[in-house]
Amino acid sequence: MSLYLIFSLAVTLLSDCALPKSIDSSYQIQILERTPKISDPKVITGAERMSDYLPELKGKRVALVVNQTSMAGQSHLIDTLLRLGINIGLVFAPEHGFRGEADAGEHVRDGVDPKTGLPVISLYGKKKKPYQEDLKDIDLVVFDIQDVGVRFYTYLSTLHYIMEACAESDIPLIVLDRPNPHAHYTDGPVLDMAFSSFVGMHPVPVVYGMTIGEYAHMINGEGWLKGKMSCSLTVVECKNFQRSTYYELSVRPSPNLPDMRSILLYPSICFFEGTFLSLGRGTDYPFQWIGHPACKSAFSFVPKPNQGSKNPPLNGQKCFGLDLSREPVTKLRENKSIQLGFIIDFYNQMVSAGEAFFLDNLFFDKLAGTDDLRLQIASGMSENDIRATWQKDLDQFQKTREKYMLYKD
Repeated sequence: MSLYLIFSLAVTLLSDCALPKSIDSSYQIQILERTPKISDPKVITGAERMSDYLPELKGKRVALVVNQTSMAGQSHLIDTLLRLGINIGLVFAPEHGFRGEADAGEHVRDGVDPKTGLPVISLYGKKKKPYQEDLKDIDLVVFDIQDVGVRFYTYLSTLHYIMEACAESDIPLIVLDRPNPHAHYTDGPVLDMAFSSFVGMHPVPVVYGMTIGEYAHMINGEGWLKGKMSCSLTVVECKNFQRSTYYELSVRPSPNLPDMRSILLYPSICFFEGTFLSLGRGTDYPFQWIGHPACKSAFSFVPKPNQGSKNPPLNGQKCFGLDLSREPVTKLRENKSIQLGFIIDFYNQMVSAGEAFFLDNLFFDKLAGTDDLRLQIASGMSENDIRATWQKDLDQFQKTREKYMLYKD
C-alpha cells in the first residue's frame, strides 16, 4: 500500500473520532451552488497529497495561512493536521477572515478560533504582513487558499507578504496548490507599478492564467519581494490538472462569489466596484446583477443587507439594469476574455442621464492597474480598440509566465 493511501486511510478512520479541538465543518463551510457538470477530471489538490508534505511538518511548529476553502477532501486542513498530531502554532487569516464570513473590505480582528482554540492573526486591515515576533516560534509556514485567478483578488497580495515575512525570518514556506478556474487564458491591462496597491501588487494582467503555486514561483523568480529577497519555497502540485480542465469549486471562495457563474463573471464585473453602480451585493446574485436607479431597463432589483454585505452600495434603492444570472457557464468559460461591453454600455447610460460613473476616489484605476482604461472609456474608444492597446504588454507577460508553468495547456 502506498504512503499516500496509508495517510488517506488514517484520515478516514480518524474522521470518526471525537476530538475536542477540531473544526465543525458544517458551521464553517459555505458550499457553492452547483452548476451542470462539464467534466470530471478527478483533480487531486496539493492539500490532498499528504504524502508529499506531511513528513516535512512532523516535529515542527507550523503556522497555517488558510480560510474556509482549505479543504483536504471532506475535512478542513486544520482538522486533518490536528488529528494527525501536527503542532499548529497559529493561523493567519486573509481578507474575509478565517471562516470567510467578513464583508469585502471589512477589517478582521485578531482573536482565538472558538472551534480549535488556535490563535488567529488577521492579515487584512492595518496589518497585512506578519511581524517577525509572530513567527518567532514557528519552524514552517503552510499556505493553502483557493484563488480565483484574478489580479485584484487580494489573496495574491497576502501570499506576497507571507513570502516576504518568511524570507526575512528564514522560515520555509509550503504552498499547497489548487486549480485556478481562469487558468486557461490571460487578458486585461498589465498593471503599471505606479498604480500598485493591495488589489494589485505586481506587473501582471487582470487575468494571469496561473495557479497560486505557479504565481508564488514567479514572485520569487522575478525578484518582486522587498530587496529582491527569495523565499525558501516548496509547491505541492495538483495531480491530474491541466489548464483546459474545468474545475468546479466546491466551497465559495468569498461571501459574494456564490457559484461558478459569479466566479467566471468576476474578472469583468468587479470593475463596477470602482463606479457608482451596484454589482448585486446585497442580493442573491452578486457579480451577476448590475444596475443603478438612473438606468433604464425592464429588469430591476433592490440591494438589501445580507450575510455577504452588511451595507451594500445603493442599499434600499431600486436599481435598473442587467441580469446575467442565466448566462450559461459553458459559454462564459469558453469566452476567454474580459467583457468590456458591460462597462462601456453602463458608462454611456449614466453619462446620458447626467450621472457620475466613476467613484471620486478613482478606485477604478487601482482595479484596472492603470488610468488608461478609465480615460479610454471616457474618450469613447471601442472595446476592440481598447483591447488592441493591451496586446504588447500581454505578449511580454506571456514570456514571463511561461518560465513558471507547472501544468500543461
